[in-house]
Amino acid sequence: MDFFLFLGREWPLVSLLAGLVYAYAWVERERSGRPISCLKATLLLNRGQAVLVDLRPAKEYHAGHIAGAVHLPHDQFDGRMGELEKHRDKVIILADRLGQHAGRAGRRLRASGYQVRRLAGGIAEWTAQGLPLVKK
Repeated sequence: MDFFLFLGREWPLVSLLAGLVYAYAWVERERSGRPISCLKATLLLNRGQAVLVDLRPAKEYHAGHIAGAVHLPHDQFDGRMGELEKHRDKVIILADRLGQHAGRAGRRLRASGYQVRRLAGGIAEWTAQGLPLVKK
């Protein structure tokens, strides 16, 4: 009950706090690469304008990955980021299982001057839409 009284009395402060939280979330989203839908990612990949980087562990990657994906597991990303230098002129699309590791990798790549996007929903969304995966 006291909580609602506080909200009623201090609505300008609560509104300011909500706005700041939203602004922070927006900035962090932009810093790590804006999400891209599976459809738009497919268009960029098919046109040769992008390269997809799969951040999942080897076991998950070999169970099924997007054709042409570069495999850089998130736990090895910092040490192997240089492998993407040959793709500097393309959009780097980051994909993981659900999006939990793409943000950190995206911030690192953007800080190094890459164009970065994150696959919205990760590989889980890709498979939910019935899109194909290559299995080893």
